[in-house]
Amino acid sequence: MPPIEIPKAAAAAPATPSSRLGDGEAAFSTALVPGVALAAAIAAVAVLAEALMRRLTGGFTLPALVIALLIGMALAAPARRAAFTPGLVWCVKTLLRVAIAILGLRISLADIIGLGPGTVVIVIGAMTLTIASSIWLSGRLGLGAPFGALAGAANAVCGASAALATSTVVPSYERKSADVAFAVIAANAVSTLAMLIYPLLAAALGYDPKSTGILLGGTIHDVAQVVGAGYAVSETVGNAAVIVKLFRVFLLLPVVLGIGWWLAAGGARTGAAKVPVPMFAIMFLVLCIVNTAATAMPALAPIYVPVKAVLDVAATLGLLLAIAALGAGTSIAELRYINWRHGAVFVAATATILFTVAAGLRVMGP
Repeated sequence: MPPIEIPKAAAAAPATPSSRLGDGEAAFSTALVPGVALAAAIAAVAVLAEALMRRLTGGFTLPALVIALLIGMALAAPARRAAFTPGLVWCVKTLLRVAIAILGLRISLADIIGLGPGTVVIVIGAMTLTIASSIWLSGRLGLGAPFGALAGAANAVCGASAALATSTVVPSYERKSADVAFAVIAANAVSTLAMLIYPLLAAALGYDPKSTGILLGGTIHDVAQVVGAGYAVSETVGNAAVIVKLFRVFLLLPVVLGIGWWLAAGGARTGAAKVPVPMFAIMFLVLCIVNTAATAMPALAPIYVPVKAVLDVAATLGLLLAIAALGAGTSIAELRYINWRHGAVFVAATATILFTVAAGLRVMGP
Protein backbone atom coordinates (compact mmCIF):
# COMPACT_ATOMS: atom_id res chain seq x y z
CA MET A 1 0.00 0.00 0.00
CA PRO A 2 1.51 3.40 -0.91
CA PRO A 3 2.59 5.65 1.99
CA ILE A 4 0.32 8.48 3.07
CA GLU A 5 1.80 11.77 1.99
CA ILE A 6 0.66 15.37 1.69
CA PRO A 7 1.48 16.55 -1.83
CA LYS A 8 3.71 19.63 -2.01
CA ALA A 9 0.98 21.50 -3.86
CA ALA A 10 -1.33 21.06 -0.89
CA ALA A 11 1.33 22.21 1.56
CA ALA A 12 1.76 25.38 -0.43
CA ALA A 13 -1.95 26.05 -0.89
CA PRO A 14 -3.57 29.09 0.71
CA ALA A 15 -5.33 28.70 4.05
CA THR A 16 -8.87 27.80 3.04
CA PRO A 17 -11.45 25.61 4.80
CA SER A 18 -10.58 22.93 2.28
CA SER A 19 -6.83 22.91 2.76
CA ARG A 20 -7.14 23.39 6.54
CA LEU A 21 -9.56 20.53 7.09
CA GLY A 22 -6.92 18.67 9.06
CA ASP A 23 -5.85 21.60 11.25
CA GLY A 24 -6.21 21.54 15.00
CA GLU A 25 -9.33 22.57 16.88
CA ALA A 26 -9.96 26.21 17.71
CA ALA A 27 -11.66 27.76 20.72
CA PHE A 28 -14.77 29.77 19.91
CA SER A 29 -14.17 33.51 19.52
CA THR A 30 -15.65 36.48 17.68
CA ALA A 31 -13.32 35.73 14.76
CA LEU A 32 -15.37 32.59 14.11
CA VAL A 33 -18.73 34.38 13.84
CA PRO A 34 -18.71 35.16 10.07
CA GLY A 35 -17.88 31.59 9.06
CA VAL A 36 -20.31 30.02 11.54
CA ALA A 37 -23.02 32.45 10.40
CA LEU A 38 -22.41 31.49 6.78
CA ALA A 39 -22.65 27.78 7.63
CA ALA A 40 -25.84 28.42 9.63
CA ALA A 41 -27.39 30.33 6.73
CA ILE A 42 -26.57 27.51 4.33
CA ALA A 43 -28.02 24.99 6.79
CA ALA A 44 -31.24 27.00 7.17
CA VAL A 45 -31.72 27.23 3.41
CA ALA A 46 -31.07 23.48 3.12
CA VAL A 47 -33.75 22.67 5.70
CA LEU A 48 -36.27 24.89 3.92
CA ALA A 49 -35.31 23.42 0.53
CA GLU A 50 -35.79 19.88 1.86
CA ALA A 51 -39.30 20.74 3.10
CA LEU A 52 -40.19 22.52 -0.13
CA MET A 53 -38.94 19.64 -2.27
CA ARG A 54 -40.93 17.15 -0.21
CA ARG A 55 -44.07 19.25 -0.62
CA LEU A 56 -43.65 19.74 -4.37
CA THR A 57 -42.84 16.09 -5.11
CA GLY A 58 -45.36 14.52 -2.76
CA GLY A 59 -42.76 12.97 -0.47
CA PHE A 60 -39.51 12.54 -2.39
CA THR A 61 -36.66 14.82 -1.35
CA LEU A 62 -32.92 15.01 -0.85
CA PRO A 63 -31.78 15.03 2.79
CA ALA A 64 -30.90 18.46 4.18
CA LEU A 65 -27.32 17.23 4.70
CA VAL A 66 -26.83 16.65 0.99
CA ILE A 67 -28.57 19.91 0.04
CA ALA A 68 -26.35 21.84 2.48
CA LEU A 69 -23.26 20.23 0.98
CA LEU A 70 -24.28 21.18 -2.56
CA ILE A 71 -25.21 24.76 -1.62
CA GLY A 72 -21.94 25.13 0.25
CA MET A 73 -20.00 23.95 -2.79
CA ALA A 74 -21.86 26.44 -4.98
CA LEU A 75 -20.76 29.22 -2.61
CA ALA A 76 -17.16 28.00 -2.31
CA ALA A 77 -15.68 30.99 -4.18
CA PRO A 78 -17.03 33.76 -1.89
CA ALA A 79 -16.53 31.48 1.14
CA ARG A 80 -12.76 31.56 0.54
CA ARG A 81 -12.58 35.08 1.93
CA ALA A 82 -10.30 35.24 4.94
CA ALA A 83 -13.11 36.40 7.24
CA PHE A 84 -15.02 33.14 6.77
CA THR A 85 -12.10 30.72 7.11
CA PRO A 86 -11.78 30.47 10.94
CA GLY A 87 -15.49 29.85 11.48
CA LEU A 88 -15.79 27.31 8.68
CA VAL A 89 -12.77 25.39 9.96
CA TRP A 90 -14.22 25.47 13.50
CA CYS A 91 -17.49 23.95 12.22
CA VAL A 92 -15.71 21.17 10.32
CA LYS A 93 -13.41 20.37 13.25
CA THR A 94 -14.70 21.28 16.73
CA LEU A 95 -18.47 21.46 16.15
CA LEU A 96 -18.40 18.20 14.20
CA ARG A 97 -16.68 16.41 17.08
CA VAL A 98 -19.22 17.70 19.60
CA ALA A 99 -22.15 16.62 17.40
CA ILE A 100 -20.70 13.13 16.93
CA ALA A 101 -20.16 12.76 20.67
CA ILE A 102 -23.83 13.60 21.35
CA LEU A 103 -24.88 10.79 19.00
CA GLY A 104 -23.96 8.42 21.84
CA LEU A 105 -27.28 9.35 23.47
CA ARG A 106 -29.07 7.42 20.71
CA ILE A 107 -27.50 4.12 21.75
CA SER A 108 -28.51 1.73 24.54
CA LEU A 109 -26.28 -1.12 25.68
CA ALA A 110 -29.39 -3.15 26.55
CA ASP A 111 -30.53 -3.15 22.92
CA ILE A 112 -27.07 -4.22 21.78
CA ILE A 113 -26.95 -7.12 24.26
CA GLY A 114 -30.35 -8.25 23.00
CA LEU A 115 -28.98 -8.83 19.51
CA GLY A 116 -27.44 -12.16 20.47
CA PRO A 117 -23.86 -13.33 19.80
CA GLY A 118 -24.56 -14.58 16.26
CA THR A 119 -25.81 -11.22 15.01
CA VAL A 120 -22.96 -9.39 16.75
CA VAL A 121 -20.38 -11.62 15.04
CA ILE A 122 -22.00 -11.14 11.62
CA VAL A 123 -22.14 -7.36 11.94
CA ILE A 124 -18.62 -6.92 13.31
CA GLY A 125 -17.19 -9.31 10.73
CA ALA A 126 -18.96 -7.54 7.86
CA MET A 127 -17.87 -4.12 9.05
CA THR A 128 -14.26 -5.17 9.48
CA LEU A 129 -14.07 -6.81 6.07
CA THR A 130 -15.74 -3.81 4.42
CA ILE A 131 -13.27 -1.30 5.85
CA ALA A 132 -10.21 -3.47 5.23
CA SER A 133 -11.17 -4.31 1.64
CA SER A 134 -12.05 -0.68 0.90
CA ILE A 135 -8.65 0.52 2.10
CA TRP A 136 -6.92 -2.23 0.13
CA LEU A 137 -8.83 -1.54 -3.10
CA SER A 138 -8.38 2.22 -2.77
CA GLY A 139 -4.65 1.69 -2.47
CA ARG A 140 -4.57 -0.65 -5.46
CA LEU A 141 -6.42 1.91 -7.58
CA GLY A 142 -4.01 4.68 -6.62
CA LEU A 143 -6.42 6.67 -4.42
CA GLY A 144 -4.53 5.94 -1.21
CA ALA A 145 -5.58 4.63 2.18
CA PRO A 146 -7.38 7.80 3.37
CA PHE A 147 -10.16 7.62 0.77
CA GLY A 148 -10.50 3.89 1.36
CA ALA A 149 -10.96 4.64 5.06
CA LEU A 150 -13.63 7.27 4.32
CA ALA A 151 -15.55 5.01 1.92
CA GLY A 152 -15.16 1.96 4.13
CA ALA A 153 -16.39 3.74 7.26
CA ALA A 154 -19.33 5.30 5.41
CA ASN A 155 -20.46 1.86 4.26
CA ALA A 156 -19.60 -0.03 7.43
CA VAL A 157 -21.00 2.32 10.07
CA CYS A 158 -23.51 5.07 9.35
CA GLY A 159 -23.02 6.79 6.03
CA ALA A 160 -22.36 10.53 5.99
CA SER A 161 -21.89 10.80 9.77
CA ALA A 162 -19.22 8.10 9.73
CA ALA A 163 -17.45 9.71 6.78
CA LEU A 164 -17.38 13.02 8.63
CA ALA A 165 -16.19 11.37 11.85
CA THR A 166 -13.44 9.50 10.00
CA SER A 167 -12.31 12.71 8.31
CA THR A 168 -11.26 13.99 11.75
CA VAL A 169 -8.54 11.34 12.04
CA VAL A 170 -7.49 11.20 8.37
CA PRO A 171 -4.34 13.27 7.75
CA SER A 172 -4.57 16.30 5.46
CA TYR A 173 -3.87 15.79 1.77
CA GLU A 174 -4.65 17.72 -1.40
CA ARG A 175 -8.01 16.21 -2.34
CA LYS A 176 -9.29 15.47 1.16
CA SER A 177 -12.31 17.79 1.08
CA ALA A 178 -13.34 16.49 -2.34
CA ASP A 179 -13.03 12.89 -1.11
CA VAL A 180 -15.13 13.60 1.98
CA ALA A 181 -17.76 15.39 -0.10
CA PHE A 182 -17.94 12.46 -2.51
CA ALA A 183 -18.27 9.97 0.36
CA VAL A 184 -21.19 11.95 1.81
CA ILE A 185 -23.02 12.24 -1.53
CA ALA A 186 -22.37 8.60 -2.48
CA ALA A 187 -23.51 7.34 0.92
CA ASN A 188 -26.84 9.11 0.57
CA ALA A 189 -27.38 8.00 -3.03
CA VAL A 190 -26.50 4.35 -2.43
CA SER A 191 -28.42 4.24 0.85
CA THR A 192 -31.56 5.56 -0.84
CA LEU A 193 -31.33 2.87 -3.53
CA ALA A 194 -30.72 0.23 -0.86
CA MET A 195 -33.83 1.36 1.02
CA LEU A 196 -35.89 0.53 -2.05
CA ILE A 197 -34.09 -2.60 -3.25
CA TYR A 198 -32.97 -4.49 -0.14
CA PRO A 199 -36.47 -5.29 1.22
CA LEU A 200 -37.25 -6.89 -2.15
CA LEU A 201 -33.97 -8.78 -2.01
CA ALA A 202 -34.77 -10.09 1.48
CA ALA A 203 -38.17 -11.29 0.27
CA ALA A 204 -36.58 -12.99 -2.75
CA LEU A 205 -34.16 -14.80 -0.42
CA GLY A 206 -37.04 -16.00 1.74
CA TYR A 207 -35.89 -14.28 4.92
CA ASP A 208 -38.10 -14.28 8.02
CA PRO A 209 -38.76 -10.94 9.80
CA LYS A 210 -35.74 -11.25 12.10
CA SER A 211 -33.32 -12.04 9.26
CA THR A 212 -34.83 -9.29 7.12
CA GLY A 213 -34.28 -6.79 9.94
CA ILE A 214 -30.69 -7.94 10.37
CA LEU A 215 -30.02 -7.60 6.64
CA LEU A 216 -31.51 -4.10 6.45
CA GLY A 217 -29.95 -2.84 9.67
CA GLY A 218 -26.61 -4.46 8.94
CA THR A 219 -26.14 -3.15 5.40
CA ILE A 220 -27.99 0.13 4.72
CA HIS A 221 -25.80 3.17 5.35
CA ASP A 222 -27.93 5.86 7.02
CA VAL A 223 -30.28 5.48 9.99
CA ALA A 224 -33.14 7.29 8.24
CA GLN A 225 -33.08 4.87 5.31
CA VAL A 226 -32.92 1.88 7.67
CA VAL A 227 -36.05 3.16 9.40
CA GLY A 228 -37.78 3.71 6.07
CA ALA A 229 -36.89 0.28 4.71
CA GLY A 230 -37.60 -1.66 7.90
CA TYR A 231 -40.96 -0.22 8.88
CA ALA A 232 -42.12 -0.29 5.28
CA VAL A 233 -42.01 -4.10 5.62
CA SER A 234 -43.43 -4.49 9.13
CA GLU A 235 -43.04 -3.22 12.68
CA THR A 236 -41.15 -6.38 13.68
CA VAL A 237 -38.68 -5.95 10.83
CA GLY A 238 -38.34 -2.26 11.57
CA ASN A 239 -37.57 -2.82 15.25
CA ALA A 240 -34.92 -5.44 14.47
CA ALA A 241 -33.37 -3.28 11.74
CA VAL A 242 -33.10 -0.22 13.99
CA ILE A 243 -31.47 -2.17 16.82
CA VAL A 244 -28.89 -3.68 14.46
CA LYS A 245 -28.26 -0.28 12.92
CA LEU A 246 -27.77 1.36 16.30
CA PHE A 247 -25.24 -1.33 17.14
CA ARG A 248 -23.29 -0.30 14.04
CA VAL A 249 -23.53 3.33 15.15
CA PHE A 250 -22.21 2.31 18.57
CA LEU A 251 -19.17 0.82 16.83
CA LEU A 252 -18.35 4.26 15.41
CA LEU A 253 -16.06 4.67 18.42
CA PRO A 254 -13.75 1.69 17.79
CA VAL A 255 -13.91 2.24 14.02
CA VAL A 256 -12.70 5.86 14.23
CA LEU A 257 -10.08 4.97 16.83
CA GLY A 258 -8.88 1.99 14.82
CA ILE A 259 -8.62 3.94 11.57
CA GLY A 260 -6.92 6.86 13.32
CA TRP A 261 -4.34 4.67 15.01
CA TRP A 262 -3.70 2.66 11.84
CA LEU A 263 -3.14 5.79 9.77
CA ALA A 264 -1.04 7.29 12.53
CA ALA A 265 1.17 4.20 12.48
CA GLY A 266 1.75 4.85 8.78
CA GLY A 267 2.33 8.53 9.56
CA ALA A 268 5.02 7.61 12.06
CA ARG A 269 7.00 6.27 9.11
CA THR A 270 6.13 9.03 6.67
CA GLY A 271 5.65 12.02 8.94
CA ALA A 272 2.19 12.65 7.45
CA ALA A 273 -0.10 11.75 10.34
CA LYS A 274 -0.30 12.32 14.08
CA VAL A 275 -1.86 10.17 16.78
CA PRO A 276 -5.37 11.59 17.24
CA VAL A 277 -6.68 12.69 20.63
CA PRO A 278 -10.13 11.06 20.53
CA MET A 279 -11.92 13.01 23.24
CA PHE A 280 -15.09 13.18 21.13
CA ALA A 281 -15.02 9.39 20.73
CA ILE A 282 -14.55 8.93 24.46
CA MET A 283 -17.49 11.25 25.13
CA PHE A 284 -19.54 9.24 22.61
CA LEU A 285 -19.02 6.13 24.76
CA VAL A 286 -19.66 8.02 28.00
CA LEU A 287 -22.97 9.37 26.70
CA CYS A 288 -23.94 5.91 25.49
CA ILE A 289 -23.45 4.65 29.05
CA VAL A 290 -25.38 7.64 30.42
CA ASN A 291 -28.27 6.88 28.05
CA THR A 292 -28.27 3.23 29.14
CA ALA A 293 -28.35 4.16 32.83
CA ALA A 294 -31.01 6.85 32.42
CA THR A 295 -33.23 4.58 30.31
CA ALA A 296 -33.09 1.95 33.06
CA MET A 297 -34.42 4.46 35.64
CA PRO A 298 -38.00 5.50 34.74
CA ALA A 299 -38.01 8.07 37.54
CA LEU A 300 -35.56 10.17 35.52
CA ALA A 301 -37.74 10.18 32.40
CA PRO A 302 -39.49 13.55 33.06
CA ILE A 303 -36.08 15.24 33.16
CA TYR A 304 -33.96 13.08 30.90
CA VAL A 305 -36.31 12.68 27.93
CA PRO A 306 -36.68 16.44 27.22
CA VAL A 307 -32.93 17.02 27.71
CA LYS A 308 -32.12 14.13 25.38
CA ALA A 309 -34.54 15.48 22.77
CA VAL A 310 -32.87 18.90 22.84
CA LEU A 311 -29.38 17.42 22.60
CA ASP A 312 -30.48 15.16 19.74
CA VAL A 313 -31.68 18.19 17.80
CA ALA A 314 -28.42 19.96 18.66
CA ALA A 315 -26.42 17.03 17.27
CA THR A 316 -28.43 17.07 14.04
CA LEU A 317 -27.92 20.82 13.66
CA GLY A 318 -24.23 20.45 14.44
CA LEU A 319 -23.80 17.87 11.70
CA LEU A 320 -25.75 20.09 9.31
CA LEU A 321 -23.51 23.11 9.98
CA ALA A 322 -20.40 20.95 9.66
CA ILE A 323 -21.42 19.58 6.27
CA ALA A 324 -22.39 23.08 5.10
CA ALA A 325 -18.94 24.32 6.11
CA LEU A 326 -17.32 21.35 4.39
CA GLY A 327 -19.18 22.19 1.19
CA ALA A 328 -18.13 25.83 1.42
CA GLY A 329 -14.54 24.67 1.61
CA THR A 330 -14.85 22.37 -1.40
CA SER A 331 -14.93 24.11 -4.76
CA ILE A 332 -16.36 22.47 -7.84
CA ALA A 333 -12.84 22.64 -9.34
CA GLU A 334 -11.56 20.35 -6.59
CA LEU A 335 -13.92 17.63 -7.76
CA ARG A 336 -11.66 17.16 -10.77
CA TYR A 337 -10.00 14.53 -8.61
CA ILE A 338 -13.19 12.45 -8.52
CA ASN A 339 -13.34 9.73 -11.17
CA TRP A 340 -14.57 6.20 -11.80
CA ARG A 341 -12.08 4.79 -9.28
CA HIS A 342 -13.84 6.59 -6.42
CA GLY A 343 -17.15 5.11 -7.51
CA ALA A 344 -15.61 1.65 -7.88
CA VAL A 345 -14.25 1.72 -4.34
CA PHE A 346 -17.56 2.89 -2.89
CA VAL A 347 -19.68 0.39 -4.82
CA ALA A 348 -17.28 -2.42 -3.92
CA ALA A 349 -17.58 -1.51 -0.24
CA THR A 350 -21.38 -1.54 -0.50
CA ALA A 351 -21.32 -4.95 -2.19
CA THR A 352 -18.89 -6.32 0.40
CA ILE A 353 -21.03 -5.51 3.42
CA LEU A 354 -24.19 -6.76 1.67
CA PHE A 355 -22.70 -10.11 0.61
CA THR A 356 -20.94 -10.65 3.94
CA VAL A 357 -24.09 -10.06 6.00
CA ALA A 358 -26.13 -12.26 3.63
CA ALA A 359 -23.50 -15.02 3.89
CA GLY A 360 -23.50 -14.75 7.66
CA LEU A 361 -27.29 -15.07 7.79
CA ARG A 362 -27.10 -18.15 5.61
CA VAL A 363 -24.53 -19.74 7.93
CA MET A 364 -26.45 -18.75 11.08
CA GLY A 365 -29.69 -20.13 9.65
CA PRO A 366 -33.20 -19.39 10.93
